[in-house]
Parts: sequence; C-alpha cells; structure tokens
Amino acid sequence: MDTFIVKKVLNNNVLIARDHAEDEVVLIGKGIGFNKKKDASIREDSVEKLFVLRNEKEQEYYKNLLPHIDEKVLSTLIDSIEMIRSKSNVKLNERVHVALTDHMVFAINRLFKGMTIRNPFLTETKALYPFEYDIAAEVVDFINQSLDIHLPEGEVGFIALHVHSAVTNVDVTDINKYSQLVTQLVQMIETELDINIDRDSIHYIRLIRHIRYTIERVLRDEKVDEPAKIASLLKSEYPVCYNLSWKIIKIMQQTLKKPVYDAEAVYLTMHLQRLTNKYE
Repeated sequence: MDTFIVKKVLNNNVLIARDHAEDEVVLIGKGIGFNKKKDASIREDSVEKLFVLRNEKEQEYYKNLLPHIDEKVLSTLIDSIEMIRSKSNVKLNERVHVALTDHMVFAINRLFKGMTIRNPFLTETKALYPFEYDIAAEVVDFINQSLDIHLPEGEVGFIALHVHSAVTNVDVTDINKYSQLVTQLVQMIETELDINIDRDSIHYIRLIRHIRYTIERVLRDEKVDEPAKIASLLKSEYPVCYNLSWKIIKIMQQTLKKPVYDAEAVYLTMHLQRLTNKYE
C-alpha cells in the first residue's frame, strides 16, 4: 500500500500529495482534506474509497474544475463515482473523475438556467449498453435526491456512456463516435430495405447489438471464421441484403480506419435477411 505526503489541501474532499516515488498525485476521497496539514502522511488503506489521479493532464483539468464546483455537488459526484465502482466491480479508469465531473457540472448548470439538452442517442444507448444504463439510472436517481434537482432521462444515457468508458477504458469521444455509427447504419438499412424498424422491438435490439459487436471485433482485430459455401449461397439467394452488408462494411472501414474481415459480411447478410422476413 502506498503512503502519500500532503502538499496542499484544495478542499475537504481533494488534496495534492506526493507518492512514494515523489510523483505528484491528486487524492480524492470523502472528507480526506478535513483538518489535514501540509506534510501529513496518509496511508492508502486508511481512507475508505480513495481515488488517486496520477495522469498529469487529468490532474490539471480536475484542479481547474474545482473552483467551479459547489462542495455539496462535489461530494455527491464522488459518491456517484464510488457507486459506479462498486456496482461495476472493476477498477475504473481515472479519466472518469474528470470526464464525469466535467459533464455533470455542465449538466447541473444548464438545469439551473432552465436549458435542457436532448439526447438523440438515448434509445441506442439503452439497447447497446443495458448494464451501464442500469447503473447510470441509479446514479441519476441518487444525484437527483442528493441535490434535490431533476435531471432528465437523457442524462441517464449520457452517464451510461461515461460508465462504459470507465469500465472498458475507451474514451467517451470514441464511444460517442461508435454510437453515431450504429445510428447511421440503422438509418441506412431502413432506407435501403424500405422498412421502419420499431425502436422498442427485439429485432431492433438484436440488430444494433450485432452491429456493436461487429464494431468491437473490428477494433480488436478479431477474426471470425468465414463459412465459404454460405457466402456464395447468400450472394445468389439474397443479393439485396448481401450488397447492403458490403456497403455497411465499407462505411465501417472508413469510420474505424481498420480492415473488416469478409466473414462479417456473411453474418451481417444473414441478419439482414432475417430482418426483412420480419418486415415483409
């Protein structure tokens, strides 16, 4: 366990310290700064629910955020991140402190000014990340009760993406990009096949999850086996779906800037064909 030496107390919940390697860190924890003096030592295991920011850029950004955050709001956000940690049961990427705190301060300020921001990807987010969405719903509920405010449901979707980012170690901007790609591809499928997919249906959930897992396999360079005989059969039997699946794969390649294996087109064709049968 690390022992930290206090350099400066920023407020009751945040202080700047040095670790055993003499590196500067930001320590975040409920009441950690209360009555602490310079050069006091803090053992890592002596503080319940301690978070350590080590990345220099994240530290700077977080320190710049602090003057704009009310103590009660900060305390609530620290509890919220602890909720995410305990419910997801994984070590969170430290970036979540900065990204989620930044987002929430912005959201709460907007709320007080009477401005609401719509979340155009709420349905997709709910279907793509059900586990993260459930955690986010509890977090929003907790923030609303703790601060006596009413964050709209769209915020659950935004926070779910932050939860997904913290758990998977993927940047929120990338996750947003992939969610937008899924939305774009679904719209393209509807246009090309001349169908309207019910957003509350199981077909919709299956489709976007299939696209999500395809994107994730591409990002991981994971190869799936190609059933060669099926490929030529699908091409001759279902040319519309087969051609559409290749259009989708080309867009994926351009957006993700990675090659997509041919086998993905086969599985996508089968999926699209099942979908057209449902909507005939």
